[in-house]
Amino acid sequence: MLKTIDGGLTEDKPRRCGWVGSDEIYRDYHDNEWGVVEHDDSKLFELLILEGFQAGLSWLTILKKRENFRKAFFNWDIRKISRLSQKQTEKLMADEGIIRSRRKIDAAKKNALAFIEIQKEFGSFDRYIWGFTNGNMLVNRYSSWRDIPAKSSLSETISKDLKKRGFIYCGPVIVYSYLQAIGMIDDHMKGCFKA
Repeated sequence: MLKTIDGGLTEDKPRRCGWVGSDEIYRDYHDNEWGVVEHDDSKLFELLILEGFQAGLSWLTILKKRENFRKAFFNWDIRKISRLSQKQTEKLMADEGIIRSRRKIDAAKKNALAFIEIQKEFGSFDRYIWGFTNGNMLVNRYSSWRDIPAKSSLSETISKDLKKRGFIYCGPVIVYSYLQAIGMIDDHMKGCFKA
C-alpha cells in the first residue's frame, strides 16, 4: 500500500511486534509463521527440534541455518532421524551449515524416537500437543515484547510431560517458544498488524 507524505509517495510499512527488528528473515518468520496455527506432524517436529538447537543461541541464528538443517536432517524425516547411525552423527558434526553440538544432534534422534511413540499412542503428535488446550489457541496481547513471558504454567506442564516421555532439550522456556512457533500461543503485540 502506498500513501502520500509531503507530496511524495512512500510505502506504508506494517507495524510488527517489537522483537522483530529489521532483519528480513525475522520479518518473514514473524509475518508468515510465528503464531500461525500448525497441525502438520512433520512441521511440528521440525519446529520442536529447531527450538532445541536454539537453546543458548538466538532464534535468528537458527533461522539463517534452517535450510541447512532441513537438508542435513533428511527433510525432517522423523524415521530416518530416529535411526541416525554413528557415522551419520559424525557427518552432522562436520557440517558447518548447522549447529555442531553432539548433545543437540543426539537429542534430535532421541526426540524423534519419543515423537514416534507419541504418534503411536495418540494417532498423531498434533492430537497430543493440541490436547493440552483442547485444540484452542491462547491469545495474549501485550503492549511490549518485554512483557511476553519466557514460560508459563502451560509450558511447564507440557515440558514435564515431554520429559516423562523421553524428550530432552524441552524445558519450559523452550516449550513456550515452541508453543508460540506452532500458533498454540499467539503473543502478537497490541498494534502489530498480525494481532
